[in-house]
Amino acid sequence: MTDSVARLYDAVIAVRGSDPAKSRTARLLRAGPAKMAKKLAEEAVEVVIDAMHGQPEAVVKESADLLYNLVVLWVHAGVRPDEVWAEMRRRELMFGIAEKVPKDLVGGTARRKVVALEPRRIRKRR
Repeated sequence: MTDSVARLYDAVIAVRGSDPAKSRTARLLRAGPAKMAKKLAEEAVEVVIDAMHGQPEAVVKESADLLYNLVVLWVHAGVRPDEVWAEMRRRELMFGIAEKVPKDLVGGTARRKVVALEPRRIRKRR
């Protein structure tokens, strides 16, 4: 799988400067980090909903969309897949592959607060 993600990453890099009218990826990159994060979150929610409804085929398709949007966000953020794989290897050595690393042990970083990516408009009811 890491080869597939690496190829996807290279493809995103290759179209980064393309015409947004011809490339969905270029359009997404041009839209900025808030739009990229929103798309990533939407795909994650779709994976969860499909899993909760017991639809494995839909989970597969939405997971591929989720990975695509994650890779686009990585490109924007300047994160290479190799960096993520290295972090996963580091965590596996410390805790085992199936364990999530406790937040207080991850590089000593403080916990981040979740903030709104875009202001939400409050609609008045009529």
